[in-house]
Amino acid sequence: MRKISIFALSLLTLTLASCSPRDFLTRRLATDLIGATPAFQTPQQFTLQTGTVANKDYVSPEYIVLQQHGWISATKAPCSPGLSPPCWDVLLTPSGVETVRALVPAEEADKALLFIPVAKRELLGVMGISKQGNVADVDFLWKWIPLNEVGAALYSSELHYASTVGFRDYDDGWRIAHNASRSGQSLDDALKNAEPAQ
Repeated sequence: MRKISIFALSLLTLTLASCSPRDFLTRRLATDLIGATPAFQTPQQFTLQTGTVANKDYVSPEYIVLQQHGWISATKAPCSPGLSPPCWDVLLTPSGVETVRALVPAEEADKALLFIPVAKRELLGVMGISKQGNVADVDFLWKWIPLNEVGAALYSSELHYASTVGFRDYDDGWRIAHNASRSGQSLDDALKNAEPAQ
């Protein structure tokens, strides 16, 4: 009887040793995998175009916010080839120069295209996991964390977003699906299509 118990215990130990932490899709694993993606590790950049800008860009919500804060101003201008009238000559105001140019490297400050790091995503938690075979949908909440004054103007840290992303169980464990799963969304699509949480 003792030999059978030792054999069963040895077999159980070998079975458990062959399992990796990624074999079971838990909320903790899903949180770790989502949080480690470039979407959550890399700051969001806002591209500010100065000089001649098409009307569709100048009246975009982001440019309107920059105008309301007094960071940019514009006058009507002739359109460059490929742009449809009306066009605007967008300039940084003195306040804009002080605010915006302090956020970009010195060698980039005089360029017409300014790439400004403005916010970073923060994962608030996994709300649920729905598994079916080797695929799963993971519902999670996240929000923006502004990195500076421009980020605070463009992104609210009070608003939470709900997203769903697909996972797939591969031979080495669960991973975020790069292609659509049952939810029909990759992580990039899930973040783009996020809706404010209720």
